Amino acid sequence: MRMMLKFSVPVERGNAAISDGTIARTLETIMTKLKPEAAYFTVFDGKRGGLIFFDLADPSQIPEVVEPLFLNVNAATELSPVMNAEDLRKGLGRIAPK
Repeated sequence: MRMMLKFSVPVERGNAAISDGTIARTLETIMTKLKPEAAYFTVFDGKRGGLIFFDLADPSQIPEVVEPLFLNVNAATELSPVMNAEDLRKGLGRIAPK
């Protein structure tokens, strides 16, 4: 299932993680493991953050996806199922009046 991982890193922890290289290593590990369809990095409520879109093959993968962010950079995370335009067309086609 296509998922969106949204994360934000507290400012003080983010500053330290940039200085010691933790944030770069953590994100590189996540990107390598997830092989995302897309990834965007931005600011949420004044905190460093990002959106990573990837395929979650099994719910048992959730800990390996989010724990590095929790443990390494104290990130807040959200996981949400998402659709692309093709998925939406297919879904709407199933509920369209006949």
